[in-house]
Parts: sequence; C-alpha cells; structure tokens
Amino acid sequence: MTGPSDVAGDQIRPSRALAGAVAGVLAAAVAMGAAQFAAGLGVPQSSPVLAVGQAAIDLTPPQVKDFAVSAFGADDKTVLLGGILVVLAASAAVLGRLAVRRLGFGMWGLAIFASIGLAAALTRPAATVGYVVPTLVGSAAGAFALTWLVRAAARLGAAADVLFPFDLHPELTDPAQPADPARSASPAEPERPSDPACAAVPAVRAGPAYSFTSLPHPDDQASSRWPARRWFLISSGAAAAVAALGAAAGRNLTNEHNIAAARAAIRFPRPAVPAPPLPAGSNLVVPGLGSFITPDDSFYRVDTALLVPQVDPATWRLRIHGMVQREVTITFTDLLRRPLIEAYITLTCVSDPVGGPYVGNAKWLGASLAGLIRQARPLAGANQLLCTSVDGFTSGTPLAIVLDGRDALLAMAMNGMALPAAHGFPVRMVVPGLYGYVSATKWVTDIEVTTFAAASAYWPQRGWAQRAPIKTESRIDVPADGASLAPGRTPVAGVAWAQHKGVAAVEVRVDGGPWHEARLAAVPGIDTWRQWVWEWPAAPGQHLVEARAIDATGYTQTAAQVQPIPNGASGYPSAQVTVRS
Repeated sequence: MTGPSDVAGDQIRPSRALAGAVAGVLAAAVAMGAAQFAAGLGVPQSSPVLAVGQAAIDLTPPQVKDFAVSAFGADDKTVLLGGILVVLAASAAVLGRLAVRRLGFGMWGLAIFASIGLAAALTRPAATVGYVVPTLVGSAAGAFALTWLVRAAARLGAAADVLFPFDLHPELTDPAQPADPARSASPAEPERPSDPACAAVPAVRAGPAYSFTSLPHPDDQASSRWPARRWFLISSGAAAAVAALGAAAGRNLTNEHNIAAARAAIRFPRPAVPAPPLPAGSNLVVPGLGSFITPDDSFYRVDTALLVPQVDPATWRLRIHGMVQREVTITFTDLLRRPLIEAYITLTCVSDPVGGPYVGNAKWLGASLAGLIRQARPLAGANQLLCTSVDGFTSGTPLAIVLDGRDALLAMAMNGMALPAAHGFPVRMVVPGLYGYVSATKWVTDIEVTTFAAASAYWPQRGWAQRAPIKTESRIDVPADGASLAPGRTPVAGVAWAQHKGVAAVEVRVDGGPWHEARLAAVPGIDTWRQWVWEWPAAPGQHLVEARAIDATGYTQTAAQVQPIPNGASGYPSAQVTVRS
C-alpha cells in the first residue's frame, strides 16, 4: 500500500525542485539582460559575460586555444560564449533549487558570480570605473527576480504541503494512535461523501498546526494547486519577457555604437604611391583555386576580441612614445593628410596549420608606419614597437624590420574600401613578412618604442616567439583532400607565399616520386602570395599529392612537420585522393 509520505514525495519534491531550477535560470537570464542593457547604455565591452569571456581567453593555455582555432575556426568565439552561457545556466539551476530551501543560498551564489564578473571587468586593459555598472545592475536585477520567483515557487510548494503535510511533518502521522473520536464525530463538521481516495489516508493525531478535519478534501486538490501554479507560470513568463527585452534593448544600444555610417562617409585621397597594376596572368583560371585578391568577407579573422570594437574615427588617436626624443600623437584626419601608400600584401596567422586557411591577400591603403616612427626619433638601443589595440591586445614588432624600407603601413583601407570593423577599422598595422601576432595589430591606438627585454607582448607571454618571420610555405587548393577524381589530366593547384622574399618556384610530387615544377602566376611584387598549377596525368588508384615552395633566396620549404607553436608550422601540404578506374 502506498503511504502518505510516498504520495507527498511524488507530488511535492519534483515540483519544487523543477520550480527552483526554473527560477534560478530565469533569474540569471534577467541578470544578464539587465547587464546587457546597462552595457549598451555605456561601454559594450563592459558586459560581464563578455568580460568573463575575455578573461577566459586570456587565461586559457595556448594548446587549448590552438585546438579551439583548429576545431572551430572563425566560430571559436561563438563556441566560447555558448559554453559560458551553458555553465551559467547549469549553475543557476542548482542555485535556484537551493534557494527554494533557503533564499540565502541563492543570494550567496549570486554574490559569487557577481564578484567573478566584477573581477573580470575591472581587470580588462581598458577598464574604467564605469565597467562595474553592468555587473552591479545585473546583480541587483537578478537578486530581485530570484526573490520573486523563489516566493512563487514556495507558494506552489505550500499548496502541495497543505494537501499532503505528512512528508514535511512526519510527526503528525502515527498509525498506532487512533484519531480522536470526539473530533472525528464532531457535529459541527459536515459529513464528507464517501470517497475511495479518503481510505488511503490514515488517521492522524491532532496537533497544534494540523488536524485531519482541517485538511482539504482530495476533491479540492485542483482548486488549491492551480492558483499557485498559475502564479508561478505568470511570474516565470514575466521574468523571461524582462530578460528578453533587456537583451534586445542592450543589443540595439550596442548597434547604435556601430560605426557603419562613419565608415561609409570616409573619402580617401589618391595615394601618393599607388599599387602597380595587376599583371596579366595573376589569376589562374582553375575551379576551386583561391583568387589572388581575397574578398573582405572571406579574409580570415583571428583575434582575441569577443565583441568587435566600434571605434569612431572622429575620436581615434594614436600615441607614439617611450624611447623617443619626442612623443607623437596623431588623429585620423592627420593620417589622411599624410602621403598614402597602396600595396598588395599577404597576411598570415602563426596558428595556421600546414595547408590551412589562415592566410589571405588584399590591397591595403595607409600611411607609412616608418615615417611616423622616424618622426618620433627612436633612441639608441630601442628594438621593439609594443603596439596596443583599443581592447588591450598587444603585439611586439621588431623596430628594424619596420624601418628597413618595406611597406609597413598604418592601414585605413582594404580592397578599395575603408577597413571593415572586424579587420581593424579605423586603423590597423600591416607589416609584410611577419606573422600577424607580432605585426598586424587591429584597432591600434598606442605604440611604445621599447626593447624586447623590457616588455613582452600578449602572445610571447604565452610561449610564442618574440620575433616571427613568416616561413616559406605553400597550400594545395585543388584537388581537395579525400577527393575522388576521374583519370586523365588533372590540375593540381594552390598558392605559395614567402612575404618580402618572393616565391621563385613551386614543385609537386605524387606518391613520393620525382618533383615536377608547377607553372606560376604573375605577381605585382614580392609581398604577396602566388598561384601555381601543375597538370597531373592521373592514373587509377590511391595517391598522395604533395607540394613545396622555393623562395627567391633559394630556401626550399622543409618537409619537417612542426606544429604552429612557437613560431609557425612547417611541412609539405598534401592531399590524399582516389582516381577512379
């Protein structure tokens, strides 16, 4: 036979636990929505979720970052934010379940998360006092929502307790003690109709808080519970609506910071040094081969910014200081007035694996970085430019390379248009021949002339090399790895790069056999990648196709397989293909 405590456990415990979990998740959603709204009113980067995400990026070991980039590519930041939200939701559900037992547990948990958000926000490189506001606003809203929802959940539980008090008050149940006959037969108590459900409820001993005759009849269960349930559902719906409205309003306010209009309004003067015309044959007509110019929306993006900085060119400033005879501060308008240089330059990320996607070629327009550095007159002994982004990221660029005559630019335009926000608008650095993490600072606002001994940039602090010249490399675009091909003449094509040295030749071999020289596309200079193609008389079977580049100095791409850390990957790119019979 089922006892009363069993019935109560089935009815009360699951409903209260579920209601508590829902209350916790919704309170967290309200907190995040309110914080997002407050961040939208002030500084978007001060959002506690973003601040915690940025801190997670900074504290993540390089090996984990490498895995994230290789596994998720450009979606790595989305995956990180999704993971943070999942952890928050799970933690909030646990705190909600604790809070329905004692509200103080939930408040302590909320305080801990608020402390984490404040610590993350205040330790951002560009943090101001205003960075604490979103976290405080979100915490206050979350505390109010948690209190309200927990009370609604407790009301739901209280309705069940009145129906089945035995689970929470076992001392009221005593099968050995019969019910008080006087009370059970009281003439003042109307006679209940016969109901089989009543037979399942044993007699209880009268107590100060409960008596059998004071309990609602089982027929009253629906009318007792549904008002409490409705109230909890209404409260939950209201909390969800507030959270959604806060997040949407915050997102709209953040979008108001968007600099699309300012970007579209910029008119660039004619370059003092225009890029040379593209020579005939710079683009080989091979289906699947990457184009000589990489479109903006296809150009790789690897950086540490969870939210793309929106920097108004009207307020942008670049300060050059440190080991210099005179400090230089320049505005965007000042930069536009300087002689502008246009150049085709290929950028490469150090985390690019052999044959990987993190390389692209574009036409850049900007002012000479070397000219500005010389204007500041570096002191003897200086050998590094410690360059800082608006979001606090730093790169360390060798001073000698910037001053050696190559087209090191403070770039303002990409492929004929103002820089996209995701690629550094309004100003970024572009230095041919160096991996991006030591040369291509986006949203750059500060350059300190210093030494490598005195200062270490973001990635060298995490185990990467301080000086990082790009290695001579190549990539096979066609055929794709794992492709199934028809027999006969088949193009094997790709790109090769050796920035500021130039690609002199590319060779291809099949199944470890002899090397065959590929046909090279024309290029406008030595700072870009170069397309290549070789016609392969493909025979049926399984084949391994490999390639290697030779630069203008005579160096041949090495076969040694090396991972990206600490100074770039190496090895032959390859494609395993099947030629059908």
